[in-house]
This record gives sequence, structure tokens and C-alpha cells, in this order.
Amino acid sequence: MPRLFHISDVHFGCEDVQALQWVKDRIAAEKPDAVALTGDLTMRARHREFRAACEWISSLAAPVTVEVGNHDLPYFNLIERFVAPYHRIRGIERLVERELDLPGVALVPLKTTARAQWRLNWSLGYVGPRALAKTLRAIDELPERQLVLVTAHHPLVEANTRGKALTKGGERALAALARAGVTAVLSGHVHDPFDLVKETANGPIRMIGAGTLSLRIRSTPPSFNELTIEGGVVKVRVRTFGEDIPTPEMQVSAVPQNADQRPGEPVAPVSATP
Repeated sequence: MPRLFHISDVHFGCEDVQALQWVKDRIAAEKPDAVALTGDLTMRARHREFRAACEWISSLAAPVTVEVGNHDLPYFNLIERFVAPYHRIRGIERLVERELDLPGVALVPLKTTARAQWRLNWSLGYVGPRALAKTLRAIDELPERQLVLVTAHHPLVEANTRGKALTKGGERALAALARAGVTAVLSGHVHDPFDLVKETANGPIRMIGAGTLSLRIRSTPPSFNELTIEGGVVKVRVRTFGEDIPTPEMQVSAVPQNADQRPGEPVAPVSATP
């Protein structure tokens, strides 16, 4: 029964030090099969922020795959943003957009960030044709009967959270992933957890979002998702840091078929005390 910790938006430079230590300790103690970090490692892509992020990620006692978020592209050095946008992540370069194969489960990355867009807000999501084609090729090369999870930074469509992604090309990408047999897309960006099923032209596909481990909280406190895969079903448990939250307050409405929850019933959070 593979078990995965899905974390996101650690935002070094505005990180929650205690929450990060809590997650690091949980990984060491519980030994998940892998950790998926879906972007926004830093606050402003500064060198010192990346050094801290790379040091923390390298210290995790599990295999890690890392997506790049919009906050991880250089903000102030436009030459570097366009010529060498990932130069500052070289400390963990081998982990960036890394495919992971677990027993019966594959994690495949999908790039949703862009160096520039034809709109003023470059922080919003974008799935270009080349990025989607690369992900679909990787999926096509996987063994048959393998459950596929795609990792991305931005939700491909809106998830009824306070934060918005407004991902260009997201609807098309989600439909293509559904046609390819992807079970779920894991993402971050909006700083609140969610778990829902999206209907596409090619059938339903699940979207699972992780919260933040930074001080930039929105509707929920720092948290991460614990995913377990059993009998072809992905079960999600939201693990929150520091306080109990009434279930209706969680930004989650889980409707996966055969899951423990009834359609529309929120996933109950699990609290942790520092």
C-alpha cells in the first residue's frame, strides 16, 4: 500500500519554521514512500531563500519530486528569468520535475509556470502545448495497469478556494490527462487543501490540492496531504498543524468513487500539536 506525503507552498522567506520542522519529523518517523512538493519553494526566488529551501528538502528522509512554482522564477533579474530561470535551484536540480515510480503508482510532472505570458499577471497558471505533450509522452511510456498521479503547481481549473489559479490551457490539459487514464492531478498554489472530481469531455478526473507550510495562510492553517493507494483507490487525509478545525471549514469536498466519504462530504482534518 504505497503512501505519499503531498506538500506545497513552503515559501522560504516567509516560511512557518515550526510547521516545517513538524513535517520533517513526521517524514522521518512515518517513512512515506515518497514526498511530492508541488511548487513555491521560496517567497521571492532570492539566493538565500533557495539555499534554505534546498537544505530543507535535501534533509527529508524520503524520495522527493519537486515542481517549480511561480514564486520560484526570478522576480527582479529579468535576464536570468528568461535565460536561466532554474539556475538558483541547482542544489536540488536532480529532484526538479523528477518522475517517481512506486509499487503500482507513477508520479509524472506537468509544468504550469511560464517565464512570461500575454497577460499582466505572470503568476497565474499556464499549460503550454510542449509541456502537455511532454507529460503525455511520459505517461504513454509507463507500464500498463499502473496508477498515474500528475504533479503540477497550479490547479488546472478552479477549485472553489479563495486563491485563484486561472490556468490558461488547464481545461484542455485536464481533458487530455483524463483521456490518458490519469487518476488525479496533485497541485498547490491556492494555500488551501481540496479534493474534488472534475468532469471533462473525456470523463472524470480527480484534483487534489495541498495547503501551505508558510505564514501566508488563507482559510486553513499550515497543512499537508497524506495519500494512501489501496486497490486502485487514492485516499486523502488532510493533516493540519497546531489546531483543530471544524470539518465544514476545510476547503475540501471529496467525491471520489469508492472512497470512505459520501459524495460531497468533506475530508476530516487531522491536527498536530507542535
